[in-house]
Amino acid sequence: MAAQMRIMLTSAIAGWLLIVSTTARADTSLHQPYETLLQQHVITTSAHSTAVDYAALAQHRSQLKAYLSALSAISKKEYAQWSQARQLAFLLNAYNAHTLALIVKHHGEIDSIKDIGGFFSSAWNQPVALLLGKKRTLDEIEHGMIRGQDKRFAGFNEPRIHFAVNCASIGCPALREEPYRADKLEQQLSEQTHRFLSDTSRNRMSGEVLQVSKIFDWYKADFTRNGQPLAGFFSRYADSMQLTDTQQALLKNNSADIEFLDYDWSLNATQ
Repeated sequence: MAAQMRIMLTSAIAGWLLIVSTTARADTSLHQPYETLLQQHVITTSAHSTAVDYAALAQHRSQLKAYLSALSAISKKEYAQWSQARQLAFLLNAYNAHTLALIVKHHGEIDSIKDIGGFFSSAWNQPVALLLGKKRTLDEIEHGMIRGQDKRFAGFNEPRIHFAVNCASIGCPALREEPYRADKLEQQLSEQTHRFLSDTSRNRMSGEVLQVSKIFDWYKADFTRNGQPLAGFFSRYADSMQLTDTQQALLKNNSADIEFLDYDWSLNATQ
């Protein structure tokens, strides 16, 4: 009986590993063209930041368009069968790639993504992405689908997505130099979080005052779920922020003053 159980367990593990391997290969195949574009046109400018060579990317817009077409070919039924990690990676890549395409479309005309559109039709409110059978805006992808404000989508209850989506601006967390993938998503989100929080130009603590990105003001609700104060989120990343024991104690006691820094909407372009 014991031997039979070992055989059954070994078979189950082998089957699970085969599924994981197959999923990873499918993910790699889908996002490989995007990875090539990122490697060619996203420049690491510091430990915390990247910039995009939009002029060069504009010369490869056909490849970017082909990748976006591949994303649009994924049906809602197929998407529903994926793991949550694979779904989230797909949506993060879709958001960032469509943002790149939008900037490329207006390349040479703008100094900021906020220059696109008008008062009633910002860059985030324009239907630019054919995704899961419907033409969607960037806001629909981020807020409706990823954050779950659209009740037809469960959302992911994951505040670290704010360090993964990129708004083509200097104030935004870095555009990652590789696609997000289901099999390494946890590692990627952790690295993006550390990368952003360790940037003292955007997040720092001086004495009893915690100065952080405006992102934490705009999306405070995402960082304070389950009754956690905003200071509690930063307390969890004390090492990334290089906080002293005294500063950590202030955060844990919710005694620190929090200030939100101005956001730099300048285009994250190499030139």
